[in-house]
Amino acid sequence: MSLTRKSVWWRDAVIYQVYPRSFKDSNSDGIGDIPGIIEKLPYLASLGIDALWLSPFYTTPNKDGGYDVANPRDVDPTFGSLTDAEELISEAHTRGLKVIFDVVPNHFSSEHIWFKEALLSAPGSAARARFHFYDGKGSHGEIPPNNWNSLFNGPAWTRITESNGELGQWYLHLFDSSQPDLNWDNPEVLEDFKTTLRFWLDRGVDGFRIDVAHGLAKDDIHADHRDPDALTRALRVDSSGMSKEERISLLTDMPFFDRDGVHDIYKEWRKVIDEYSGDRMTVAEAYIYPTSRLARYVRPGELHQVFNFDFLLIEWDAAAIKESIIRVLDELKDVGAPPTWALDNHDSPRVVSRLGNVDQARALALIAHALPGSLYIYQGEELGLPDGELAPKDRQDPAFIRSNGKDLGRDGARVPLPWEASKPNFGFSSGSPWLPQTAAYKEFSVDTEDADQGSFLNLYRTSLGLRKQHTGLGGDSEIHWHDAPEGIVFFSRTAGFILLANTTANTTEVNIHTAAVIIHQSGPGAFIAGSIVSIPGNTTLWLQQ
Repeated sequence: MSLTRKSVWWRDAVIYQVYPRSFKDSNSDGIGDIPGIIEKLPYLASLGIDALWLSPFYTTPNKDGGYDVANPRDVDPTFGSLTDAEELISEAHTRGLKVIFDVVPNHFSSEHIWFKEALLSAPGSAARARFHFYDGKGSHGEIPPNNWNSLFNGPAWTRITESNGELGQWYLHLFDSSQPDLNWDNPEVLEDFKTTLRFWLDRGVDGFRIDVAHGLAKDDIHADHRDPDALTRALRVDSSGMSKEERISLLTDMPFFDRDGVHDIYKEWRKVIDEYSGDRMTVAEAYIYPTSRLARYVRPGELHQVFNFDFLLIEWDAAAIKESIIRVLDELKDVGAPPTWALDNHDSPRVVSRLGNVDQARALALIAHALPGSLYIYQGEELGLPDGELAPKDRQDPAFIRSNGKDLGRDGARVPLPWEASKPNFGFSSGSPWLPQTAAYKEFSVDTEDADQGSFLNLYRTSLGLRKQHTGLGGDSEIHWHDAPEGIVFFSRTAGFILLANTTANTTEVNIHTAAVIIHQSGPGAFIAGSIVSIPGNTTLWLQQ
């Protein structure tokens, strides 16, 4: 194995997502914070990651887990101070870790000074032009401007009471009513976000994850959608019961997502990023169909990476996995951008819970870790953490609230991490956690798994360590597919690396036509006789030729 690495850091980086509210609490208020993240930087470095990405910690009334930002250029006191954020960047850099911050350009909080000013201003004012304010339909304006629904259920429009006490205009919010959408046709909005980017770049941040990156430009505001109820389900990564074909049909050519105008915005952002040294980067959250359109976000002169959500939805099926990998690599080839891979995030069910099988989750992880491009890991994924079990009274997600409990929302993936099995609240906080932890989390605590060589945690540490060392992993080198029995994923990469994954429940023999040794495996029981590999069901092997 060669130890020589690598070109621009983000092209094959392992990036760990921190959801600050649920990571580590330092002051006993039950809410994770930036000092808690600083405290656990040695743990993060021990995983073998290259960077950490922080979900929002900005000033917020917390109607949507911090994604309702009231001031994107300051830190909410719940999470610490601006000095703490600067210390985090510095301390991470000292440990060789890059730092990526979330930015939320689709909307502001209704507590943002701009929106407060808009509510006090007249229709047609400059203050309202920063958002999407429109008169309603009907004889008294009582009907919303169109029938669009919020992704969090219910209408995407809220009617305000004007300063004279009368019912007035409506404003657009694709998410919660506390998150008014910004009007990116207004140049003042672009300039304000340039200021925000420079604010954090000047403080040393290495990149930005862009929330709802496909949503900034809107077309046909006054046009109704053909099926707004189904649209709400289709737009959620964690939606249930919808076929791929139905999802594609609904998500194709929407008036408020993936419009051509977003690309003019990101060309301007890229100019700002390129003002700074150090290979600063951007990654777009853009949930769109057809997925071939994702490549448009990472064309030269635009963004650097775009999330690929395939593995957040993928079935444990060899044919589906192979098709996904081939398609993703092919779609990005012409623009020269690296692919990204993720099994979990704060908006989707945890992979262990989604698949319902720990062995399959371990095996899928080793497939993802062996692919070209960049890998994103959500906090707790490395522990094999399942979704938390929550009573209705404990749930806080606006999707749960706005749907009257029909949509359970995303809180299950946001339950605080277990650090030490013997401590109250498993070491997350000495106060009462903002979401109650599941009792079963004790067996998933970091200290418990650290001592178990066969744990999920040590599975990840080994694979990420090998990924750094082996030129056949990560990077941009091609994948070579090989014929294999049904249910088997079989590919090789450079420097003699071979992957075998058995997605069936039964042990299968595979002829790899070469001698090889096992260098990593998701579970026990495999053996090699000559060129014949016997691989147990629901298992992935890394082999060295």
